[in-house]
Amino acid sequence: MNADLAALLYLVSGVLFILALRGLSSPETSRQGNNFGMLGMAIAIATTLWLVSPDTTTLMIIVGAVVIGGGIGALIARSIKMTAMPQLVAAFHSLVGLAAVAVAAAAFYAPESFHIATADGGIKMSSLIELALGTAIGAITFTGSVIAFAKLNGNMSGAPIMLPARHLINIAIAVAIVALVVMTIQDGGRTAWHFWAIAGLSLLIGVLLIIPIGGADMPVVVSMLNSYSGWAAAALGFTLENVALIITGALVGSSGAILSYIMCKAMNRSFISVILGGFGAADGATAAATGIQRSYKAGSADDAAFIMKNASKVIIVPGYGMASAQAQHSVREMADMLKKEGVDVKYAIHPVAGRMPGHMNVLLAEANVPYDEVFELEDINNEFSQCDVAYVIGANDVTNPLAKTDPQSPIFGMPILDVEKAKTVLFVKRSMGGVGYAGVDNELFYRDNTMMLLGDAKKMTDEIVKGL
Repeated sequence: MNADLAALLYLVSGVLFILALRGLSSPETSRQGNNFGMLGMAIAIATTLWLVSPDTTTLMIIVGAVVIGGGIGALIARSIKMTAMPQLVAAFHSLVGLAAVAVAAAAFYAPESFHIATADGGIKMSSLIELALGTAIGAITFTGSVIAFAKLNGNMSGAPIMLPARHLINIAIAVAIVALVVMTIQDGGRTAWHFWAIAGLSLLIGVLLIIPIGGADMPVVVSMLNSYSGWAAAALGFTLENVALIITGALVGSSGAILSYIMCKAMNRSFISVILGGFGAADGATAAATGIQRSYKAGSADDAAFIMKNASKVIIVPGYGMASAQAQHSVREMADMLKKEGVDVKYAIHPVAGRMPGHMNVLLAEANVPYDEVFELEDINNEFSQCDVAYVIGANDVTNPLAKTDPQSPIFGMPILDVEKAKTVLFVKRSMGGVGYAGVDNELFYRDNTMMLLGDAKKMTDEIVKGL
């Protein structure tokens, strides 16, 4: 295949990836963005196979792997519940990291096949740097994503796991990795244990970086690992001399980094503090509920239906409680009935509601909620004071007034949705016993204008629909 034509096709593929990101920036264009991304990936794969021109046996192996992997991916994507989407994303990130390590190992052991070998049997210095970076970032991404998956999936505690002297341990491992990279470069890549030591220590630090991070910071972790996987791919793209891989990796890496920054800003926290500790980790017990019984106002679905039917404006605030109960369709049905009664209905989304960025937006889109009714925090927060009812369905930490009033709270300083300013707050919660990801009780539960609707979110919303 002509190299110039291949470069042009890779450029077309890169442009399609950019259009895919642009499309994914809005729910209205997200389907088109996905289509652009799939088309770009198809062109990139076809161009690579055409450029490499593998023999028949190798081509059959590649096609077989694509069919098997694609089939498994399609099966998982069709069967996965929307509530499990965050852990699915984390699992896919782990595969990207593992693939980066595998490609780097292949290039390390067969440099002549990748055109990176030197005349004396070593590996080019630039390629060694790329391989070392790709291996380290890929290994960190792999184990970090596995831990994130386990926390999100409930296979291990979502609370921060604090190791003694963890910062010193991480610094020592990072220094050791840098030293091994220098040794590998000086050695010209002739000593295999250098490579595997880099991989092994990177796998270890991936675990150590993520286990101290609590569930409240999981949206940041997911976007951060997404960024890592992109940088690993970009580093190896240089080794493989694959323009499409470089472009794709750079896009994923930079967009993931920007998203991580946005998530941290939404929580009023620095990216470094998230990585180094875990949300609310300084307290050990994360200021969980003290066990002291406090009075609250309990209500029924009929009470909620009466209040909302007589309201002029209702703002619905979805959280992970809606996701876990799969109540999004019931919520939309309730909103539709309210609109028929002449009630103005809007949805308020906090940037870190749920377990990954955009989690609530995806669920509402699945329920065909009109996009023009969904608003981000900064666009709707000033409307709660003119709102008759705020219907909060499982959004705990992101509505907790302690974030504004208690300097000792682990969520202090985090921008929240000002639902407490509504005339009436209807808060749907399974029971009064649980707390949010940050492990703190919600002061909102005990306010005079709050009515607690205790029970399964879907059942409660369905009962409200019947009441309406």
